[in-house]
Amino acid sequence: MKALLLNGPGKPFSIETIEDPTPEKGYAVAKVLACGSGLTIQHVKAGRIIVDYPRIIGHEIIGEIVEINGESGDLVIGSPVTAFFYLTCGYCRWCNIDRETLCDNFKGYIGREIDGGYSEFIKLPIENFIKIPQAIDYKNNLLETAVVCDAVATPLKVIKKARINSFDKVGVIGAGGGLGIHMLKMLNLNNISSIGIDTKTEKFEVCNRNGAEFSISPMDNDLKNKINEFSKGCDLDVVIDFVSSKSSLELGASILGKGGRLVTLGGSGENFLANSSDMLVKELELIGSRYCTKQELKESLDLFARGLIKPLVSIKTNFNGAEELHNKIEIGEITGRAGILI
Repeated sequence: MKALLLNGPGKPFSIETIEDPTPEKGYAVAKVLACGSGLTIQHVKAGRIIVDYPRIIGHEIIGEIVEINGESGDLVIGSPVTAFFYLTCGYCRWCNIDRETLCDNFKGYIGREIDGGYSEFIKLPIENFIKIPQAIDYKNNLLETAVVCDAVATPLKVIKKARINSFDKVGVIGAGGGLGIHMLKMLNLNNISSIGIDTKTEKFEVCNRNGAEFSISPMDNDLKNKINEFSKGCDLDVVIDFVSSKSSLELGASILGKGGRLVTLGGSGENFLANSSDMLVKELELIGSRYCTKQELKESLDLFARGLIKPLVSIKTNFNGAEELHNKIEIGEITGRAGILI
C-alpha cells in the first residue's frame, strides 16, 4: 500500500509503498478513503510530540472494513467506519462507565503509538472502529464524515462537561481553528450565544457565519467593554480555551462572571495565575475536557446523519499536497478543518 511516512521529527512526508497490514486476533483492517488534518497531528509532524519512527499519522478517518480477525459486533466486511482516537482497555472502572479518556490502562493514540490514517489501509483494534450510520452519505462527504469523530465530538463533550445551556454567554478562544469553528457551530445548534476570540482577524467573518455573534482579538483594547455589552454587564458564563497557553487561560479567567466555568483543552503544560479571591467570591470553576467518549462520538455522527450539523472542511488535497497542507496548519492559515483524500 501507499502511505505518507514520517521518518523523524520535523522531517517532510515521504510517500512510500509499504506492506499491507494484516490483522492479528482482535484487530481489523479498513481501506482508508479520507483522513482529516489538524493541529493535533501537526504537533507530531513538527516534532513537538515525539513518537517512534517511521510513523504514519492521522486519526480522523472514513474507511470501509476489508478484513476482521475476531468478534466484531455490528461490523462486517464492507462496513463504513470512522475511528475512536484513544487506545483504551475497555474493562477498567472508567471504561465501564463510558469515560474512556480516563482509562487506567491507557495505551496511547492512533497515529502516535500505532500507525494512523495517512495510508491506503489502517489496522486497529476492532473496538476502535465505529460504524457510520446508514443515513450518512459518506461517499459524497468523505472528509466531512471523517472529521466528525474529533472536530464535532470534542465540542459536543465540552457542552456536556461544562453544563452549558441556552441562558449562558460563551467565549471561544481559538475560535477560528479546526475545533473552535465547530465549537461555535455546536453552540449555535444548541441556541447558545457565543463570541469568537482569535488572533487571526481574517478568520472573523467565517467565525461569525458559523455561529459567533461577533469576533474579537484578545489584544483589542476594547475587549472587556465589548464582552460587557454582550453579557449585559455580567461577563461570560463560560470560556472555552482551545489554545490553553498561560496568557489565554489568564485572559479566560479574567472575563468570567459569577458562577463562570473556564474549560481548558489542548494543554500547553504551562502554569497560569488566577485570582484566588475571584475564584472564591464568584465561585468559578476550572474544567479540563479531553477528546470525547465513544458514546459522544456516536451522538456526533447521529447529529450529522440527521443534517443538524455539517463540518467545515476548507481544504481537500491528496498525498502530493500533504506537505503544503501541513505548512498551512503550522502557521494557523487553515479556517476550520482540512484533510487528505486517499
